[in-house]
Amino acid sequence: MVVDFELARSPAYRVVSIAWKGPWDERRIRARFEELERWARARHLRTGRWIFREPGTRRWEVAIEVKGPVRGTGRVRPKTYPASRVARVVFDPEQVSPRVVYHGLIDWLRWRRRDGKIRAVGTNREIYTGNPWRDARAWSRTEVQFLVR
Repeated sequence: MVVDFELARSPAYRVVSIAWKGPWDERRIRARFEELERWARARHLRTGRWIFREPGTRRWEVAIEVKGPVRGTGRVRPKTYPASRVARVVFDPEQVSPRVVYHGLIDWLRWRRRDGKIRAVGTNREIYTGNPWRDARAWSRTEVQFLVR
């Protein structure tokens, strides 16, 4: 499998999300994603990509892209991630360790910054085409993006 880094333009995403603070817990992440999925299904919303972010230290956010107008209820909040420039990589976590991909992408960005091709690196996000726990195709096409300026 070929893993290659690239600078690209990410589209805007209209999402519903749930955010929380605390330690890393994969069970909690999965439960929040499934909660969002049930919430969207109950409102007959068309869904798209699944997005996982760490917007701050020990802060987590799961989001599912939705099509059409939406209003939040409870802890589910609608928001828009604006179109932005990103450094991205698409890979299969079963064949290439995510640690290797993250480490390589961070080093690649460090060199792009030294070369003057980018000014700053922002937060990162993981994007899946569907539920990565139930859809093997979504898991095998994991996309990692770092926002760049």
